[in-house]
Amino acid sequence: MTQTETSFLDIASTRKRVEGIEKLNDDKLGFSINPNKYSEITEADYDIELPKGISEEIVRKISALKNEPAWMLDLRLKAFRHFLQRPMPKWGANLSNVNFDEITYYKSPKAKNATSWDDVPENIKKTFEKLGIPEAERKFLSGAGTQFDSETVYHKVREDLEKLGVIFCDMDTALREHPEIVKKYFGTVIPYADNKFAALNSAVWSGGSFVYVPRNVKVPLPLQAYFRINAKNMGQFERTLIIAEEGAEVHYIEGCSAPSYSTNSLHAAVVEVIAHKNSRIRYTTLQNWASNIYNLVTKRAKAHEDAYVEWLDANVGSCITMKYPCVLLAGRGAKANIISVAFAGAGQCQDTGAKAYHLAPDTSSTILSKSVSKDSGVTAFRGIVKVIKGAKNSKSHMRCDAIMLDEKSRSDTFPALQVDEKDVSTGHEATVGKVSEDQLFYLMSRGLTEQQATTLIVSGFLQEFTKQLPLEYAIEFNRLIELEMTNAIN
Repeated sequence: MTQTETSFLDIASTRKRVEGIEKLNDDKLGFSINPNKYSEITEADYDIELPKGISEEIVRKISALKNEPAWMLDLRLKAFRHFLQRPMPKWGANLSNVNFDEITYYKSPKAKNATSWDDVPENIKKTFEKLGIPEAERKFLSGAGTQFDSETVYHKVREDLEKLGVIFCDMDTALREHPEIVKKYFGTVIPYADNKFAALNSAVWSGGSFVYVPRNVKVPLPLQAYFRINAKNMGQFERTLIIAEEGAEVHYIEGCSAPSYSTNSLHAAVVEVIAHKNSRIRYTTLQNWASNIYNLVTKRAKAHEDAYVEWLDANVGSCITMKYPCVLLAGRGAKANIISVAFAGAGQCQDTGAKAYHLAPDTSSTILSKSVSKDSGVTAFRGIVKVIKGAKNSKSHMRCDAIMLDEKSRSDTFPALQVDEKDVSTGHEATVGKVSEDQLFYLMSRGLTEQQATTLIVSGFLQEFTKQLPLEYAIEFNRLIELEMTNAIN
């Protein structure tokens, strides 16, 4: 069978999957193809808004508003001082337009952290209803949480899981109610001195998710958190901490969106994941930021003996994204699987990738990156695989594939293999290309327009990511791609 024939079969498979998905009752799932559900501005009331700009006074005020313990304030202040000393990154995307003095670092809506949607203010609740969150929680989630600008407005986990000891709450609640766990793990995987934006997050963090799964407990359905930036010139700095004890399993999904303004906003989250012996953690991100958002995120997991960590990371929207999910394979037999996809349109730079550090014997990692660029959009893949001395019998494979839909677009690849042990197996491969004219001809001969055919080919190209998603999220992701592909053919 030729490569072209194989590609046609892949496309046919994708079309069949998409057609099957579209037969579902969209209204029941709470999804629609209306792009305005992401971009509408919510008229919200705020009870606290700190002045623009960052200072020690702002850091102290955030900590005081939350009535935090002394150790957290001390950590915040150390992080703030490091942030001031740390220069902006000289590599990657151009961040010269980031103005830290024009950002609001804390803005709290007039909404309590509710455990019932009835207690969420009506205007804010309508925003999340348009995004399908309440309906999704009822249909196929073990728990849900939502953050609106600086604070969480809703968080709840199923009662049966709560009785088993599963904790799913926002980070502020976790610090109050489970201080010993937070103190034990906070900043251990990503210290505040890791990079400039991790330092910024550690200084001004607010909200985020805390997940704790006790030994041998398996959470049957995903937990989801949704992060919404609503205000102008807003900075959102959620902090997420996920801990799976020995033998535990959990799937966490985060969604992100924001309305579009003429001025920039900043999203600088930190995510720390700890997978203990024989545990399994999957972390899925489906973001659709507005084009004025700088998305500068640090995500890292530590996998102990025989643990398995998956990052499924989809990057759509934003002005600039710099994000490289990482796994530290710290225990013998630990495994990592990282799938990253990015879509860059006009004026967008998606600088994404992945990292895997083999720190113990018999560890394995797989990194797969898929990117699409159009209308002068720029995608870049940065991948690092490091195998230290003594990490014998480690195995790793890194692959990045890119499609450029026009001559104005760009795709760069920056892989790095750092191997200090002889008894290992590592490799890297990359492809960059255009949409196949043979594939277009085949699909258009079957009655599709050029727009439809190109969209279907791109969906097939991204299928290795999409097929890993729960069905409902595959629907949403396919529709995001369809929206991004609108007017892709000039």
